[in-house]
Amino acid sequence: MIEFRWRAVTAAAGAVALTLAGVGVAEAAAAPPAFTFLAATPNVTAERYSDGDGVYLALDLGLHVIAGKDPFEIRAKRAGYDKPITAHRTVVAGGKKTSVALPAGTVTDFSGLKDFTTIVVKDKAGKVVTQYKTPFCGNSYSSGRTRRDAPATNPYPTRCGGENPFTLGAIWGVQAGWDATVADQPANGAGLSKLTAGKYTVTATVDAKYQKLFAIPANKATAKVTVTVVDVKDEEMRASAAAAPENASGEHGRHHGEGDASRQVSSRLAEFRAAARRPAQLKAVPATGPKPDLKSLPAWGISLAEGVNEKTGKPNGRWYVNFGATVWNAGTSPLLVDGFRRTGTELMDAYQYFFDAKGKQVGSRPAGTMEWDAREGHLHWHFTDFAQYNLLAADKKLAVRSGKEAFCLANTDAVDYTIAGAKWRPENTDLATSCGANTVVAVREVLDIGNGDTYSQDRPGQSFDITGLKNGTYYIQVLANPSKKLAELSTANNTALRQVILGGTAKKRTLTVPKVYGITG
Repeated sequence: MIEFRWRAVTAAAGAVALTLAGVGVAEAAAAPPAFTFLAATPNVTAERYSDGDGVYLALDLGLHVIAGKDPFEIRAKRAGYDKPITAHRTVVAGGKKTSVALPAGTVTDFSGLKDFTTIVVKDKAGKVVTQYKTPFCGNSYSSGRTRRDAPATNPYPTRCGGENPFTLGAIWGVQAGWDATVADQPANGAGLSKLTAGKYTVTATVDAKYQKLFAIPANKATAKVTVTVVDVKDEEMRASAAAAPENASGEHGRHHGEGDASRQVSSRLAEFRAAARRPAQLKAVPATGPKPDLKSLPAWGISLAEGVNEKTGKPNGRWYVNFGATVWNAGTSPLLVDGFRRTGTELMDAYQYFFDAKGKQVGSRPAGTMEWDAREGHLHWHFTDFAQYNLLAADKKLAVRSGKEAFCLANTDAVDYTIAGAKWRPENTDLATSCGANTVVAVREVLDIGNGDTYSQDRPGQSFDITGLKNGTYYIQVLANPSKKLAELSTANNTALRQVILGGTAKKRTLTVPKVYGITG
């Protein structure tokens, strides 16, 4: 096993914006190139250590793309799960934006432009140690302005998307005059375990088809970096990794099980703080105007797990089906729910807010309750009327109900950022930004347009206990808005089913998950 952690290991790499500002920003009269590929520094240090589990390497080559006078933007979308992904680049010509189709097959998934960069690593003797390809999407947490006249803000998402197999659409972009990091890690770390202590020359080259597609001159499509790999002690690396920033993949934690105690922080962002008072209540849900539309995606990441005794760590004879479940908002308004605490209790009254076409709040309606979960590993407020997970028998009758019945809303997955009104840069992307601590009097939970909330049901009590079930066909049901306490555009799309087949014996159960729409995830 080999694991790679991102770190700014040199002063130059740690101050990318400053370094880049000196690269092409010299306030030159000539217009900047439309697309620049470069390395922020010619020399980096990569720290390496090994333990009983494998080899660990902290590598950051400092590769970047800089957009010119216009943003670099790509929209990728599929009309259905059984349809190919099509991608279009937004090009500015004569002051007008036009959409130009990328060649068929350029985009095959939602992780970015496939095989965008080829990275070759050579040792001191010039021998190739390893080489691999990486994708590029442009979305980045660490992007920044590279020249003084660049726009003040960046509208593009901070993550590429595609972590969810049922993603429908993505927006990738680099703001004009801003930079975006280019992935420099091979898939699964393949090949980098060969890098022992010593010096290496790394050459990164933009693939020829992208050079042509984006008019990148051949002599501007390659960057070289000298990498010095040094061995460090296990404890030094762990301490360093603990202090390092979030990795460049931009993946905030989804709701694995329920979350953890470290996520009890209340959001300090104004837009995610509820008012201390109960809102004015509408007599009825507005007949017109924007509303959320909750859609359930088929369960994914499905697996079989054997239960173990917590004390002995040995199998206890029980079997569980684990799964990921996503509900997303495909509507015309965010789902915004405020909870107002009943003084001195562990319960809040929940209200759904409504807005007009200009985004002005027009009122609210009761939407159930929120409750404080004081169990270790939880320690946050749960909205009780968002979703429900069931395991149905072949006749679609209930066989097992998941123990997960209350939720903290967060924008964990970019499901379709191409729909109108999609929020590309949501703030509440994990439990820490939306769930609240027990010291608050009010909580605001939001599911923005185009975003989904995924829970990974991998704990006994939440995953399905199938120990006593007969072999045969079953369906995992993801059901949004089960009590219909939330107002939305339609409730016809609130249910999604995913077929699973149980087999084996009591001592060794088996699980088969047929493809759906050709998707195996």
